[in-house]
Amino acid sequence: MTAPHRALDHPSAPDPGSATDERQQMVDALRGFALMGILVVNIASFASTYYALGIPDPLGMSLPDHIASFVRAFAFETKFYLLFSFLFGYSFTLQMRAAERDGKPFVPRMVRRHLGLWIIGVAHAVLLYYGDILMAYAVLGAVLLMLRRRGDVFLACAAIGLVLLTSLLWARLGSMYSQLDMQMAVQAAYGEAAAALAAYRATPAMVAVQHVRDLSQTWWMTALVQAPEALAMFFLGFIAGRRGLLAHIEAHRTLLWRVLCWGLAIGLPGALAYALPTLRLNAVREVQGLAVTLLTAPFLAAAYAAGMLLVFQSGRGRVLARVLAPAGRMALSNYLLQSLVCAWLFLAYGLRWIGTMGPLATFGVALAIFAGNLLLSGWWMRRFAYGPVEWLLRAFTYLQLPPLRRSLRAG
Repeated sequence: MTAPHRALDHPSAPDPGSATDERQQMVDALRGFALMGILVVNIASFASTYYALGIPDPLGMSLPDHIASFVRAFAFETKFYLLFSFLFGYSFTLQMRAAERDGKPFVPRMVRRHLGLWIIGVAHAVLLYYGDILMAYAVLGAVLLMLRRRGDVFLACAAIGLVLLTSLLWARLGSMYSQLDMQMAVQAAYGEAAAALAAYRATPAMVAVQHVRDLSQTWWMTALVQAPEALAMFFLGFIAGRRGLLAHIEAHRTLLWRVLCWGLAIGLPGALAYALPTLRLNAVREVQGLAVTLLTAPFLAAAYAAGMLLVFQSGRGRVLARVLAPAGRMALSNYLLQSLVCAWLFLAYGLRWIGTMGPLATFGVALAIFAGNLLLSGWWMRRFAYGPVEWLLRAFTYLQLPPLRRSLRAG
């Protein structure tokens, strides 16, 4: 249940070898790291129609598969899309500065950008992955655009309020449903899973029809879970961008260590409360665990970000950053490519692997796909200034075709 983008389009390209370039590389690497986590979560929806329905997957009953499901829920679900959302808000400030440098009106440019993102999201959701979040990002980006002149205190309070209200809403829902209500919903879910499996294995046309059907049944989850939390992280990322926190990472080591420690202290217990029901499925406990993680996941996402930024400042960490950064620079293209590869592997577009492997195997497939992302991204970004989809989005945003190939000076 996630989704990303380069956040989405690199607004500027610093000179290679400069201090600015090294700092931007760390942010790009952080985005690449988030891209990996998003794939680990999203591939579960491609591999099994039982995922997120609160019912056991027949192919996930072994101990290794139970452990894999627990690890996915504990370490990945509800965290990595928040990290991407934070980076979206941060990059929003970079877009504002780019418009100021160009002397161009900012609002029309951003309206086109979000419209282009929404169009891409619609195509992605219908053709490849019904769990798309790009459409939500486009709409929420418009909210950030309207509130961009508000002060940091207002935006921070709004972010806190969104997280609290979302968590309280799901806590209330968890208290309203009885175990009997959930058992009835679970029985219906088995029929839904079987029908979806047949559709996804049928024909490409039936895949698109099933995606539309799934969208009509899951949009409210996006609206009541992902959207408010993502908007909260937009606001926090925007504040960080205005204050230049990620532009001076080396000057904030003490702050990063504090964020890491407090984020782990608050986030890990919430992640445990969310993941434990996966070991022995209990629908009521799952809703209650969701309420807890909605409150604590932003802290754990912040800890992930702080921890990786600290790692990137070490000698070996800089090597890791250089490996991850190209994938982060073209994260929108990589996100769509991940969905394209998964759709070909699991759905009627290609191999029809859906319903044939458990959670542990899907972990392996996800890591293999991400390794391919890293190799392809490194090759592409040595030759081109933008990822292919980033280039298209930038052309639509700026109403002109930017040069795609790198200049000799830029390497």
